[in-house]
Amino acid sequence: MAEVLTDTYRLVLKSRTYHWNVTGPLFYSLHEMTKPLYTDMFAAADVLAERIRALGKPALVNLGSLIAGPSERYPDGSLTADDMGRDLRADHATFAQRMRALVLTAEAAGDPVTADLATERAAFREKTAWMLRATAT
Repeated sequence: MAEVLTDTYRLVLKSRTYHWNVTGPLFYSLHEMTKPLYTDMFAAADVLAERIRALGKPALVNLGSLIAGPSERYPDGSLTADDMGRDLRADHATFAQRMRALVLTAEAAGDPVTADLATERAAFREKTAWMLRATAT
């Protein structure tokens, strides 16, 4: 779950970067769409960190992984609005898959609370991926 926490913060930062730097015909759509996304994900990171602590583990963000991340998809300011939308869509779709896997792991461990948290986040990620797919083709 610590990796999920780190990845959540990475996606918060990427979403904010795109929010600040999007230009072109999709400016308004993506600018307005990203704010509630990064706001929700920031709050979700807190819930996730508290769940990690409730399980008796330290809630740590791996700063090396946060900074490095998957460099081929790190925002550098040169992406078009369509590319930003597609990039975020891919991230949210991948994250939804990871959350579904976490549901199975948590259920196998007899941890319905973590399974519920992961189910909720998977639903958010899937809806976000769908909305981005509909916005940036």
